[in-house]
Amino acid sequence: MQAYLLDFTNFMLRWLHVIAAIAWIGESIYFVMLDNSLRQPKAAEDREKGVFGEMWAVHGGGFYHNQKYASAPGKLPEDLHWSFWKAYTTWLTGFGLFVILYMVNPSFYLVNPGSDWAWAANMSGWQANVVALVFLLAGWVVYNELCKRISPDMQRDGLLSIAVAVMMVVVAYLSSQIFSGRAAFLLTGAVMATAMSANVFFWIIPGQRRMVTAMKAGETPNPLDGKRGKQRSVHNTYFTLPVVLLMISNHYSFAYSHELAWVIMSLFIFAGALIRQYFVLMHAGHRRPAYPAAGVALILVAFWIAAPVGGGQATDTASVAPDIEEVHAIVETRCVTCHSREPTQPGFNAPPAGMAYDTREQLQTQQAKIKEVVASGYMPLGNMTGMTDEERAIIAAWEE
Repeated sequence: MQAYLLDFTNFMLRWLHVIAAIAWIGESIYFVMLDNSLRQPKAAEDREKGVFGEMWAVHGGGFYHNQKYASAPGKLPEDLHWSFWKAYTTWLTGFGLFVILYMVNPSFYLVNPGSDWAWAANMSGWQANVVALVFLLAGWVVYNELCKRISPDMQRDGLLSIAVAVMMVVVAYLSSQIFSGRAAFLLTGAVMATAMSANVFFWIIPGQRRMVTAMKAGETPNPLDGKRGKQRSVHNTYFTLPVVLLMISNHYSFAYSHELAWVIMSLFIFAGALIRQYFVLMHAGHRRPAYPAAGVALILVAFWIAAPVGGGQATDTASVAPDIEEVHAIVETRCVTCHSREPTQPGFNAPPAGMAYDTREQLQTQQAKIKEVVASGYMPLGNMTGMTDEERAIIAAWEE
């Protein structure tokens, strides 16, 4: 029953996380589109009322007329729409999933025993949990300080963008050295996702509340609140596509198990930002196909780096193609402690990802995936069962 409750909680939390993320990202992308699509109001009375820009749109069988005020309108309605709970829900559910999937068994999912840094390779489970939490917090602190110190009045946002890009390369490198491959990709994305939610919580919403309070009091709002909110919102929109990609990367070991995983991560981050830039400019009336082309080029470079050479890292040591009996013997010794309908590995009540290798038929069904994760060195996780290079070579050379 305990295993069932954990799985059901994981299932429902993941569902809520995806729903909240879709709602938040969708609304964020919509408002960026709306802001960039505004045109000068044609009616003189609108300009006199302080309307900065407007957009006419058709959708769902109806017509919409959106207007943006650069200064306080004559009167704010009581039912003013706010956007923040979707952001908070996305982060909270994502953190909950991280606790359930990684922090419950950190020695298995977080620790990187192959790290070149001895202290990282020898971390205990609770130490890995603490380092992961510090990593997320430090990511937000560094990013926030870059924003405050480089462009506090939003006059040097171009230089700030370069600094944030460099920061993300450093984050990708550090995460791949400190944590196991899959966790490194996840935590790099989580650093950006944490910055996105924290931007909403600490800057965007408080600034908007101060502006509303000033308007209702008949005072002139501080223009920096609006500019700062716009700055952080722009950062959020460029983080969006990279975060989504990194969060779904845990299904693809060819990327996170590579020795240059941090380079692959960086290429994916920049590719997502470039593709997003195309749509941002398109909504402003500028089509720049060079941006998505550059993004695709970076993805192709990542594909080239991650592509296996000669069928895997260990294939050249196996001179004779093994049969299913030989492979099954290795899997029984090294893999089924976890990948079994009744795992014997402590902390596991069900096979990871539902993949059980108790029978030869199950092995044959998952042959391609088994070869990929074993030859890459990612599985067994942390090589906790002591799989040898010769055994990896045998599995990599397995053909049926």
